[in-house]
This record gives sequence, structure tokens and C-alpha cells, in this order.
Amino acid sequence: MSQRYPIGIQEFKKIREGDFLYVDKTPYLHSLVNSAGYYFLSRPRRFGKSLFVNTIEALFQGKRDLFKGLFIEDKWNWEEINPVIKISFSNIDHKEIGLSKAIKIELRSLAKKNGFELESESNGLMFRELIETICKKYGKVVVLIDEYDKPIIDYLGEDTAKALENQSVLKGFYSILKDADDYLRMVFITGVSKFSRVSIFSDLNNLRDLTINKQFAGICGITQNELESNFSEELKLYDKEKIKSWYNGYTWDLNTKVYNPFSLLNFFNERGEFKNYWFVTGTPTFLVNLSKDKHLVNFENIAISETSLEAYRIDNIQLIPLMFQTGYLTIKDIDPDTNIYTLDYPNQEVRSAFLENLANNYVQNSEEEQSLILALQISKALKEGNLDKVHQILNTLFKSIPYTLWQKENEHFYHAIIHLIFKLLGIYVDSEVQTSDGRMDALVRLEKYVYCFEFKLDESAEMALAQIEKKGYLTPYLYQNKTCIGIGVNFSKEEKKVKEFLWKEFSA
Repeated sequence: MSQRYPIGIQEFKKIREGDFLYVDKTPYLHSLVNSAGYYFLSRPRRFGKSLFVNTIEALFQGKRDLFKGLFIEDKWNWEEINPVIKISFSNIDHKEIGLSKAIKIELRSLAKKNGFELESESNGLMFRELIETICKKYGKVVVLIDEYDKPIIDYLGEDTAKALENQSVLKGFYSILKDADDYLRMVFITGVSKFSRVSIFSDLNNLRDLTINKQFAGICGITQNELESNFSEELKLYDKEKIKSWYNGYTWDLNTKVYNPFSLLNFFNERGEFKNYWFVTGTPTFLVNLSKDKHLVNFENIAISETSLEAYRIDNIQLIPLMFQTGYLTIKDIDPDTNIYTLDYPNQEVRSAFLENLANNYVQNSEEEQSLILALQISKALKEGNLDKVHQILNTLFKSIPYTLWQKENEHFYHAIIHLIFKLLGIYVDSEVQTSDGRMDALVRLEKYVYCFEFKLDESAEMALAQIEKKGYLTPYLYQNKTCIGIGVNFSKEEKKVKEFLWKEFSA
């Protein structure tokens, strides 16, 4: 394969001039620039937002050579050139010198590049002066803001006061756009979060949110059609369905699903090695800690209203909307009557990596990947029918929890760790962990065995086995020519271990 993959490259010019693979997103660009206006787009990190912003910049600068062979090449008036003000908050040194000062330095630098100096002092007035002066010199201005919320995101879970302070600074900075219509050709703002609807852009009532707009659902990421047309040779070498299960599944309108572009490019670059490429580039420590603090471990088939999905407060972070906006959950269903959204993990990469990080956070073992190793050990023992080994592994797991931590939240920890380990187990075997509505606690289906687990806390393993028999949990599997085994597990809070571990074979 001779394709060059633009991994980590966000500059449209570098991709086009360097003959890197470029998935043509200019049909979306064409729709936006023809109607102009003020736009906002929220997408997870490393999904192509910055590249799209750079593509807009190149278009308005009239760099026709870069668009040769692309959709928009013969559909744009290349004589129409507009000045561009592009600000990327990922490149502004707000942590070292403070956000307000960093913005002033950036604005003065942009003014200097355009041949003048700013006389105003406040951020908002300086921004207005920059726009008006450039407009008078060169024509209506295109304003591009990339990673608008980074000065807020950087402090979530660490310093709420600083996040709120930066939110206030940004609100004053962006507010001048409201009355700048006479000087603006287009405004395009990107970020990860939706703090916009809470405070920052409250003055911009003409800001069009593209985040869950059906027309722009594929504006970032790689659709199935784009995959097949741009990676036809690669797809001859690898399992297409496995690629889909690992890296596809993101959707903002339910109809259009996209692959994670960063993971997909890395997968092909690494010659078909299935790994957690996207997840490991930014381990969500804050999300994992928040999940644990709120005692939330099950993120499958979560129902949430559209209002709750799109907005939240910095000083009262709601975990589920934040996980959706940052790409750890995606839309799986929308009820047209109630407008209730159902969220779930987008794919195996995110599901396995998030579960593993969360499980390790509970276990707090010094060894790396401890929870994953234990899940794999349980999987191996179950495949071999070695239930004594399963008992031993479960006790090893609970012994690894620090005593002080266990004393503080023992009952929650018990249920959470059981859930997480069996969810991790389900990545490698057919395992289900059910909800607490009277159904079985866990079911593991293997080539030779079907296991039904029932867990009790300070009760008895005999009671657990009796429940499996009474409820007939294994009945549907008794005629599949497999060994069906019910396993009752009783955990002792006082002794912090599996006190009883009993099993029984069931037959038709």
C-alpha cells in the first residue's frame, strides 16, 4: 500500500501538498459557505475539527491548487477572497500567563500580521477593533475559533473556580460577535463541550448549532462510504466487520455512523493491529473519577432527555452529557414521541478501554492492567471448567482493594467490581451482566459451557443456587449440548472475601 496517512496532521495545506490521504469533506464545506452565518460544532478530540477549520481558511484565502480534484473545486468563485481571523485556543498559553493576558497577546499578534496595532485595552474591545480594522482594509472577515472551550476543559475536575473564571473571560470575548454582522462574512466555532448553551454564547442568538444536525452528521469522522472509497485496498487485507465493531459506531443523528478517524488511520498504519489508539491519547482521568464518585459503572442503554444531553453547568457537572460530548458515549436510539435519547458505548475500543480504566480505579492495584489480567484469567479458567481457579481469582481481586477504601464503601465496591470484571470478561467471551431487576447477575456462554452466576452479600451461596434453579435461568440453554453450571457466590463484607463459592450442574 502506497497511501500516506496524515496521522496527527491538522494542516490542510500540509496534507494536500504532502500527498497524504485526504477524505473529501468539502461537500459539507460547500453547504456552509454558501449560506454563510454563524456556526458552532461540538465533536470529540482528534475527530478532524481542526483540519476542517484549516480547510475553511484555505478556501477563503483562495488557495485553489489545494482543492484540485475535490468536490468544491468547480463550485466556488476563486476570485472571492476574504480575510481570515483564526484563533486556536489549543495554541494559546493560557495556563502559564492566564487566559486574559494570553488572548491579548494573540490579538496583538494577529493585528501586527495585518499591518497595524491595536489601541483598545480589554479583550472584547480589542477583538472588535481587530475585526473592524481588517474589514475596512481587506473586506468582510471570516472568524474561525478552534477548541473554544479548552481553557475550561483543562480545569474540569481540578480547579472549578479557574474553569468558571475562564468561562467568564470567554463570554466577554465572544460577546462582541453579536453586533459585528456588518464586518463578518462567516463565523465558525468548534470545541468538545456544549458549555455554549449555558453561558459563553448566550448573547449569540444567531449561532447555529451543527452538533446533532442531520445534514452535517458526517462532517467529522469517516463514514462507511468514505471508508470503502478511500481504503479499498486496505479492506482487502483485514476483517471489515471487526474493524467496524472496534472503531465505528459514533453518531450524532442516529442515521449516519462514522469511524473514529484517528483510530482508523493508526489501525491501517500499524498493518491491522487492533488497539486502543484514540483512547490512550487522552486517558479521561476526570471522567473515571467522576464515575466512581457518583457510583456509576453501567453506561449501556442510558436514557436521557435532549435538554439534558446538550447542556450542563461547570459547577455541577453531569457525567452522562459530558461522556457523550467527549466521545465516550454515543446515540443508539431516539424516541420520536418523547425525544428521549438512548446512549451507549460507540464501539469496542471505547467500551473495553473505559471499563478497564474504571475497574483499575476501583482495584487501585500498582500493577498495570490488573483488572484486564484478572478478567482474562477468569475467562481461561471458565473455558477449562476450572471453577476452583475462578474462586481463587475473585478472592485475589478483592484482596487487592486497600482496606481503608473497602471500609468506606464496601457494599458499593462489591457490586461495582463484580459488574466491571464481568463486563470486561464479556469482551473476550459471550458474557452478560444484567441489571438489578430480578434477572440473573451474570451469564457466560462458551463453546463447551454455559455458566450462570448469582452473587449474594452476607447471605448464602445455597440461596444463590436455589434462586438460579427456581427462576430457571439456565433452562433456555439445557438443550444446546453444552454443560450448564449454576454458580452461587456469597461475599462477606467483614472478611472482605468470597466466603462461599458453590456450583451445580443442571441438566434437562
